[in-house]
Amino acid sequence: MEKKKASDSEKYKLKRFVKELENFRGRGTELVSVYVPAGYDLNKINTHISEEQGTAANIKSKQTRENVIAALEKIIQHLKLFPKTPENGLALFAGNVAEREGQQDYQVWSIEPPVPLNQRLYRCDKEFVLEPLRDMVEDKESYGLIVMDRREANIALLKGKNIIPLVSAESMVPGKFKAGGQSSVRFARNRELAAKDFYQKIGFMAKEQFFEMKDLKGIIVGGPGPTKYEFVDGNYLPTELKNKVIGIRDLSYTDEFGLHELLEKSQDLLAEESVVEEKKLMNKFFDSLAKNPGMVSYGKDECFRMLQMGAVDTMLISETIDDKVVDEFSAEAGKVGTKVEIVSVETREGKQLKDLGGFAALLRYNVEGSY
Repeated sequence: MEKKKASDSEKYKLKRFVKELENFRGRGTELVSVYVPAGYDLNKINTHISEEQGTAANIKSKQTRENVIAALEKIIQHLKLFPKTPENGLALFAGNVAEREGQQDYQVWSIEPPVPLNQRLYRCDKEFVLEPLRDMVEDKESYGLIVMDRREANIALLKGKNIIPLVSAESMVPGKFKAGGQSSVRFARNRELAAKDFYQKIGFMAKEQFFEMKDLKGIIVGGPGPTKYEFVDGNYLPTELKNKVIGIRDLSYTDEFGLHELLEKSQDLLAEESVVEEKKLMNKFFDSLAKNPGMVSYGKDECFRMLQMGAVDTMLISETIDDKVVDEFSAEAGKVGTKVEIVSVETREGKQLKDLGGFAALLRYNVEGSY
């Protein structure tokens, strides 16, 4: 059975939820986290929480004791909203989140995760237990990126939509023109030896970064000229990593621009990755804006008007937009079968969307005055 994956919009909402709860800290072990697995009997959770409320009466610190008991009561009351455990389980969090000591501001949160919860948990701590939720939105699959020539090399990780630079190195390979006092043959030989030393260094750096990486799906190598082929074809990478090389690309650059160029030129290899799908949608928007502007719309108010008309096929919203606004657009989109895509700012196209105000729409048909 195929494991369910969270959509971009579900990941976005969960990330915002986690980010909000990360900000709270208890003065004692008084913040309560409860995870209810998918399919688990909610009545048993109610019974357990009630028992924990009785146990909490033995906590020595008066303030912690009162805060834990009150937080558990919040959870007990909140659970009454659920006739049964939601399909994917339930995560609940409660505690006194008052900014000043001695004040009381008891709050409770709950969320049905986008994928089934497989663990049961109850914990009181100084912070909420959020790791199981973080695990659901983390992009585990990654690709190694190596851009190189005889002068320099940069190694990075493509994780989800984000290029993470890891290490870089400059070579000691002499330039193409020899200095006086040595023969052309000797100069060429020394140049080749220096190049091989540099390839070995790149191979060692790649091994240090990628060898123990369990979720590494592949490695893509790029650079100007034949250097990249000499590196890959030689014995500079361990066999395990050499077998993970899924593509070699010709590039114009080797620095940070080279990493982005490598990503651009590897879209066929990364066709399953969300970063490519995101870039395709944004490029489709910009292409239509230039050639057929009646088929697109941008700006918050204009896009919402198009949504209400049922004219939007795909709604593109920057991840920088406030959660409540995203929810408002998502609710309207749900009425007319419009797909909502949350666009990161990790790509150039995502940054352009942010600069446009954070809203863009691909329309179902040409709407007069939609641009």
